[in-house]
Amino acid sequence: MKSTISLSAIAAALSASPVAAQDATVAGDAPLPVTASAGATGTARQVFAPANFARYAPKNAYDMLVQVPGFSIRDNENLRGLGQATGNVLFNGERPSNKADDMYTQLSRIPAENVERIEIVDGATLDIPGLSGQVANIVYRADNISGQFSWKPEFRAHYTDALFTRADVSVRGRSGQIEYEAALSNDDSARSGAGGPTLIYDGAGNIIERREDSWNTHYDTPKLSGRITWDPPGETVANLGGHYQRKYDRYYEDGVRTSPGTADRIRTVYENADSWNYEVSGDYQFGFGPGKLKLIGLRRFSHEPYKQEIVTTPVGGIATGDRFAQTGDLGETIARGEYQWKLFGGDWQLSGEAAFNTLDNVASIAVLDPSGAWVGQPFDGGTGGVSEDRYEGLLSFGRKLTDKLTVQIVAGAEHSTITQTGANGLTRSFFRPKGSLTLAWAPSADFDASLKIRRRVLQLSFYDFLARAFLNDGNENQSNNDLRPQQDWSYELEINKKLGAWGSTKLYLVFRDVEDRVDVVPVGTNGGEGVGNIAKAKAGAVEWSSTINLDPAGIKGMKVESSALFQKSSLRDPFTGEKRQWSGFTDRVVDVSVRHDIPGSDWAWGAGANYSHYQPNYRRNQSDKVWEGPVFANVFVEHKNVMGLTVRAQIRNIANARSKRDRTVYTGVRGQSPIAFVEERDRLIGPIFAVSVRGNF
Repeated sequence: MKSTISLSAIAAALSASPVAAQDATVAGDAPLPVTASAGATGTARQVFAPANFARYAPKNAYDMLVQVPGFSIRDNENLRGLGQATGNVLFNGERPSNKADDMYTQLSRIPAENVERIEIVDGATLDIPGLSGQVANIVYRADNISGQFSWKPEFRAHYTDALFTRADVSVRGRSGQIEYEAALSNDDSARSGAGGPTLIYDGAGNIIERREDSWNTHYDTPKLSGRITWDPPGETVANLGGHYQRKYDRYYEDGVRTSPGTADRIRTVYENADSWNYEVSGDYQFGFGPGKLKLIGLRRFSHEPYKQEIVTTPVGGIATGDRFAQTGDLGETIARGEYQWKLFGGDWQLSGEAAFNTLDNVASIAVLDPSGAWVGQPFDGGTGGVSEDRYEGLLSFGRKLTDKLTVQIVAGAEHSTITQTGANGLTRSFFRPKGSLTLAWAPSADFDASLKIRRRVLQLSFYDFLARAFLNDGNENQSNNDLRPQQDWSYELEINKKLGAWGSTKLYLVFRDVEDRVDVVPVGTNGGEGVGNIAKAKAGAVEWSSTINLDPAGIKGMKVESSALFQKSSLRDPFTGEKRQWSGFTDRVVDVSVRHDIPGSDWAWGAGANYSHYQPNYRRNQSDKVWEGPVFANVFVEHKNVMGLTVRAQIRNIANARSKRDRTVYTGVRGQSPIAFVEERDRLIGPIFAVSVRGNF
């Protein structure tokens, strides 16, 4: 099972990267400190050999890495293009040059038998610009062909169809200087659903409508991928990879609405977001002059149709309805070069990148007339195109200042031109400085700290430039040609303390001073709204996480992982002028899990619980909080050798977390006008029964 850890809340709320999920079974053996890390001679590091993970019977590199005490997998941030490294996992000392696969996917394709060791080192001490804090380097080699597979069916007690299609299979091998990999995965597939009552109140608190709804989804994402690596002796290495993926995404909702004095109304909602995409990427690194040159190329494309239909039929009456549809074609082409060399006792890198992004979108709305036909309606601003041409240049330098202190400096800039076609088309150009300063301090083998200050420019969703209708909630975004990428100054401090045989603990602090925060803002006249920018915003977070090994306490094979995240944000509301937190901001997360590998047996059991608290989303005339909770909890039992397979049975949502919504809609500007209605939703999710079967071949 993959479950979100607290760092994912930092990622979502502070516009950082998505975080690869850790299993509820985060634990590991005591670290084995050694010295002399590749690329950081003389730097203290931790090294974990395959024997350190033997009690967990891992099937792949992901199973091993999530057991490293105190280490949390961090995926690449959603910045622009490829850029410099922002994740915290390396593969044979190199960062991956693709964008479509997250760290979980890439790690899970490396069989455990291919892993020679896992090195944990401070990123600022390596010769890869952009890294900071704890970084894991997976050192592996495939000498023979081998494969692995998993099947993870899931069953829910209410409203939801059974899931049988969540599975993956991959093969990796080597022939001479060529290493190859092929995979077929539907690991992100899902079936979900909930049902129950919703009450609608007027401004005086009187119930004016009762709703009884249920919904369910079908989501499958089969992906066929492959990768070839040429690794001859010397500094030359080349990679070529790609994938083709289909997505099948359907949403169904059925409900009955009852109001005093009117006939009951049967309401159905249907959404279809089936799509397909591909990616091809490659890189070639070779010795050149006093250093080495790496050339990278990438092409991505995604065809993304979407349709939403809502039909309401009074009992004994005539159906009415609305439909929104759009088809977007998204493309990205990237060319990047990196030249590295050593000079003045440090590591230098000069990088240049050109990225070209496009969106072509056609959107429409329609209403259902009494004959049962859909009749198109005007929908200004939904159809059009957006493109961005971006060029970036960065120079970085890193070196050890003392035996215990390392510095890394990155400086450069980007120039971009954004062009929007269609209604009120506009072309704008921007020049933005970028860079970072990182200090890594390791005064002892069991303590290290890393401080990073950087200037970031985030990626935009090109769909946000265009108009869009949200029929299920009666909302609409107008087009906004003036949308700009969010920028910020980011200050991050990571402190790690190893506790010997007891485990480790980590303190992570981050503060972001934001310009052009992306949110819903006033657009046009007559009370219009759409995605735009708020000039200034701030956010900060403190997270404390620990992995505690209970072996020294006499409870052999048991470990506990805990984390607590507290965040706060602020901005000036563009509609009311008042200060508030960011829309949809996650401000509190508490996560606790335990795993016990029973000594002398192949059995393990565990449990976990997660509590999260969120801020509402805000629009001109409403505040809307949609969440599930307040507590998700699970238990599992696992056998690590059922005819060579690892089999786990798990029950999730044993604390009866529910699907909820609190929405207040005003007749005019939020908080300054009378309340039109209040919506309170409380839907049952119910227990979730999951099984996983994993093995190698």
